Amino acid sequence: MDRKRNCTLCGGAVMMLLLGHMTTALEVPLDPKVLEGLPQPPTITHQSPKDYIIDPRENIIIHCEAKGKPHPSFSWTRNSTHFDVEKDSKVIMKPNSGTLVIDISDEKAEAYEGIYQCIARNEHGSAVSNNIVIRQSRSPLWSKEKNEPITVQRGMSLVLQCRPPAGLPPPIIFWMDNNFQRLPQSSRVSQALNGDLYFSNVLMDDTRNDYICYARFPHTQTIQQKQPITVNVLDNSPSGERAPSFMHPPGTHSTATVLKGDTLELECIADGLPTPDISWSKVNGELPSGRFLFHSFQKTLKITEVTDTDGGDYRCLANNLLGSNHHIITVVVKAAPFWISAPQNLILAPKETGMLTCRVDGNPRPKVTWSVNGVAIENSPKDPSRKIEDDVIILSDVQTGSSAVYQCNASNEYGYLLANAFVSVLAEPPRVLTPPNHVYSVITNSRALLDCASFGSPLPKITWFKDSQSILDGGSYIIHQNGTLEINVAQPLNSGKYTCMASNNLGNKENHVYLEVKEPTRILKQPEYKVVQRNGVAVFECKVKHDPTLLPTMIWLKDNGELPDDVRFELGSDSLTIHDVREDDKGTYTCIRNTTLDHDSASATLTVVEATPTPPIGLEQPDPPTDLELTDQREHSVQLTWTPGDEHNSPIKSFLIQYEDSLHERGIWANMTEVSGTSTTARLELSPYVYYSFRVLALNEVGLSEPSVPSRQYRTNPAQPDMNPSNVKAVGTSPDSMTITWKELTGLESNGPGLQYKVSWRQKDVDQDWNSLTLANVSQYVVTGTDTFVPYEVTVQAINDYGLGPRPEVVLGYSGEDSPTVAPENVQVSVQNGTVAEVHWDTVPLSTVRGRLKGYKVSYWKLRSLHKQDSEPEKPRVLIFSGNETEGHLSGLHPYSQYSLNIRAFNGKGDGPSSSDQHFLTPEGVPGPPAEFKVRNMDLDSLIVEWAPPLEDNGHLTGYLLKYQPINTTDELGPLKELFLLANETSITLDNLKYSTRYKFYLNAMTVKGSGPTVTEEAVTVMDEALIRHPAVKAGKAMTSKQVDIATQGWFIGLMCAIALLILVLLIVCFIKRNKGGKYPVKEKEDAHQDPEIQPMKEDDGTFGEYSDTEDHKPLKSSRTPSNGTAKKDDSDDSLVDYGEGGDGQFNEDGSFIGQYSGKKEKDTAEGNESSEAPSPVNAMNSFV
Repeated sequence: MDRKRNCTLCGGAVMMLLLGHMTTALEVPLDPKVLEGLPQPPTITHQSPKDYIIDPRENIIIHCEAKGKPHPSFSWTRNSTHFDVEKDSKVIMKPNSGTLVIDISDEKAEAYEGIYQCIARNEHGSAVSNNIVIRQSRSPLWSKEKNEPITVQRGMSLVLQCRPPAGLPPPIIFWMDNNFQRLPQSSRVSQALNGDLYFSNVLMDDTRNDYICYARFPHTQTIQQKQPITVNVLDNSPSGERAPSFMHPPGTHSTATVLKGDTLELECIADGLPTPDISWSKVNGELPSGRFLFHSFQKTLKITEVTDTDGGDYRCLANNLLGSNHHIITVVVKAAPFWISAPQNLILAPKETGMLTCRVDGNPRPKVTWSVNGVAIENSPKDPSRKIEDDVIILSDVQTGSSAVYQCNASNEYGYLLANAFVSVLAEPPRVLTPPNHVYSVITNSRALLDCASFGSPLPKITWFKDSQSILDGGSYIIHQNGTLEINVAQPLNSGKYTCMASNNLGNKENHVYLEVKEPTRILKQPEYKVVQRNGVAVFECKVKHDPTLLPTMIWLKDNGELPDDVRFELGSDSLTIHDVREDDKGTYTCIRNTTLDHDSASATLTVVEATPTPPIGLEQPDPPTDLELTDQREHSVQLTWTPGDEHNSPIKSFLIQYEDSLHERGIWANMTEVSGTSTTARLELSPYVYYSFRVLALNEVGLSEPSVPSRQYRTNPAQPDMNPSNVKAVGTSPDSMTITWKELTGLESNGPGLQYKVSWRQKDVDQDWNSLTLANVSQYVVTGTDTFVPYEVTVQAINDYGLGPRPEVVLGYSGEDSPTVAPENVQVSVQNGTVAEVHWDTVPLSTVRGRLKGYKVSYWKLRSLHKQDSEPEKPRVLIFSGNETEGHLSGLHPYSQYSLNIRAFNGKGDGPSSSDQHFLTPEGVPGPPAEFKVRNMDLDSLIVEWAPPLEDNGHLTGYLLKYQPINTTDELGPLKELFLLANETSITLDNLKYSTRYKFYLNAMTVKGSGPTVTEEAVTVMDEALIRHPAVKAGKAMTSKQVDIATQGWFIGLMCAIALLILVLLIVCFIKRNKGGKYPVKEKEDAHQDPEIQPMKEDDGTFGEYSDTEDHKPLKSSRTPSNGTAKKDDSDDSLVDYGEGGDGQFNEDGSFIGQYSGKKEKDTAEGNESSEAPSPVNAMNSFV
């Protein structure tokens, strides 16, 4: 009896054989922990693309990886002959791999061009790779040519030919000027697909001598330049306006051939004046929706992912004011071979029968040939159990030891397909791969799936038991082909111990699992609609019932967001209280009760109103609607009608329609839609495969009514999924794996029974088929055996018993990263000064990063000081430079020290190896400030200056610079004296200083690099400890200490009192003497010759009108000079300069002043009132009278 089995991966390492009508299987699982010792023929897992263009500057790497049990060995053919790798010293084959690495550093790459094929073999068969065509990329130079200037009349059309050199791959063409600026293009001037520059008509502005065509070769990143073309536009015989005609393609009809799945580009360029407009249409059809684009100002029609329906005639129409013209392009769609059904690996038990199918299609129809273990099947040994019928091989009554690998090759003139499929003949007793004693927990009325993954050959038969009673397929139980037991609507009575038994003719194997059916989480008392006055209190209750074995959590939301962080919101075990309600507290409040298996939620609205003295009277919630009826029943919609209940003095604002899905979530009512309060009908859009019941609630100002009586049940028919899982991601978790995750569809979204997920993946930019796997009840899958950090394209498609979901979106992801393998090289250190160094390094090759390069880490540390012994070694410091930076600065270094550094690259996985340690020396720098600087007084005229060496020498000390200067009572600094002291001195005695004088001292340590920071100190030459100033040290700047207040000293106060008493006695004597004397001769003559400007002495202010003694107007010795440091002349002082040498002033015979005396004196008196000097003794005396 023939059997069909399907070997499906489960959980990354788990495989199952499925029994059916035909035998199709995937591969034998190779997890040594589960199926140790299981043989398998070779399988090619990774290979280079069919058309492999190499860079001649890099080594050639031809990939070939395979797996099998035992691990396969590898060999190669080149141009259909054996390629002896060991005889070519330039070629290395990687260990345990078939990948070739060809060193072409001293060899021309052309020597290794050809067609390569890899063979992987073990004792069970041989698998072969595609024919890998190795070709060197080429970027040839432009052929030398001399471009003659082109002369054209204004208004004529023009074509500037590019004719780039043929490169591999073809170059990208663009036009620029001498300034490397792209030439502007428009509907009049545009570049054709072949690179030529077309002018529909030329203008005088088109005259220029720098039309330059450039060809960029993308593989080698080189650019070739054509000689500049000169265009001269004349205006002596301009062309007149004309209707459009086609420059390219010529004539009225042309043909274009395109391969299915490729991109079609059709081009029409017309001349004419005015410039024609181009439009496109398909004859007897429409342009394919969503797959066509226009480029180059409508001159190019681009159709992506060509299908057979895109063949036919396309019309391009050129039109201007003088007429129109059209061109027909006939598109012929051909197709390289493509799979309809690729051969799959077969696992057969002895005596069984299986079939390999290789169904392909193409245009022209591909030719199918078969090989076995890499040898054409017609040349292989005859096998009576094998029968070939075109694209099918039938294997009958297979025997142990007849395992082999079959190759199917389908080819036509546009390409070929090659597939390996092994036939493994095994005799294996059953093994259950599902973990034993696994506990499944589900909620009542939900679906339960109990796994029984198994393996064996022949295919094991799965039997289920509950409490030793056999379970039959049917009723509430469904046994799937993969052995999974499904309980569609689980109830508490379904809880218990389940046993699955896998059996074949070689034995039996049991496995026990347990099912726990939990009570659903339900909100018994939902929060109610609230209308609360401002400053009032709002309380929402949310009482919940849940399974006692599950731990629930309560979450409250406001308007679907978090609650405000406010002490007014008080959370209880089953309530939310809002104190002192404000206007901004209004909104919708939702309570969510979560458990590990399910959740329930309910919402209510809070309305805040102004406080009113009298609340509304007679307002109540409305009565529930009645008489629910379903009419106009369709496949995916139904009409619901109802009769409103009593409004209770508050108009109904809206009706809320809820539904229950008794198939997937019995007892759970969910909001479906809301209609206005004036409606009594609603058209409801429905999903497939749902058992609907409906109810209606009315809402007025007070709140929601009680729910109506549910409608009768309405069941929708199943259908294929209309959506795919969301949030699909592919993330690398380890260097050789990638985890694909997605968000599962809900029961409502499944649209039918048997929901599964088709997970597909393939390496990006590698010519290989999709790997696909169908899974159920999971949200992730781990792909193992991937290369490190390579891009993968991933899709996840929903499937149920009624078909496939929509075409899934392709998501890009990467396999896992691994740490970089090499350290940065060419590390160089350039010391800038004693504290800063600059480090340079070369970037690591991207192929060695094995992930996303995040940057480089520079570790550096001080080894030792070159001047003194360090107390303890310094810990390394690490600087991080992001991205591709290759240089950086190391700051904060200690001068005159030895340092070491190394550099390592890092990615998301971690750090790579460190470079070898680089040692460098920092030069001497300026020293730090001297320590313990102090000054003490030894005698009345000497001071002792003492200090300690700097804590940081930063080099060899050459000495100290000591400066000092006196400071007078007005804080003015006196002359500065300098002393240079030897490096071994730490004190000095300064003699012959002024008595009772304050001095300021400055001290710097010095190296060959200069002076370090200054420390300062102040002291006075007296034996009073209170006069010694405390140091104020600041690097590079002397800070003045707090001044000594000399006025508080006893000797100074006594001296001032003696001087004041002496002055007072002198003033009294002068006053008495003056009152006894008469008029002097000078006074008599002045009375006889009175000057009108002379003013007599005033009684009120006590000033003298005639003259005053110059001595009386001298300032006291204690007075200070102005703050600007200049001695201002006292305007009230009489001097010989004022009176004797003033020009007109003269002495009379009796010694009296004549002439300008009186006028001068008046002027001086007036100015003297503004003086800031102290008053004269005479004025002071007058103030006593």
